[in-house]
Amino acid sequence: MAGLSIWHVIIFAIVVILLFGTSKLKNIGKDVGGAVKDFKKSMRDEDNALSEPKTIDHDEVKKPSETSFKS
Repeated sequence: MAGLSIWHVIIFAIVVILLFGTSKLKNIGKDVGGAVKDFKKSMRDEDNALSEPKTIDHDEVKKPSETSFKS
């Protein structure tokens, strides 16, 4: 067999649980889930921002400010 069998996966899972413990794995799972949730939210917010195009008025004339350089 060239791939991983079910026994390889089970042994790997047991070793990971023995090394890290279930509480650390639970905390890692919460952190990863929170990161994925925040990423999805930011992508959704970015899509909403892109759907509202901004317009620029090219005909608007700016008045020079009093603090501008005078020669």
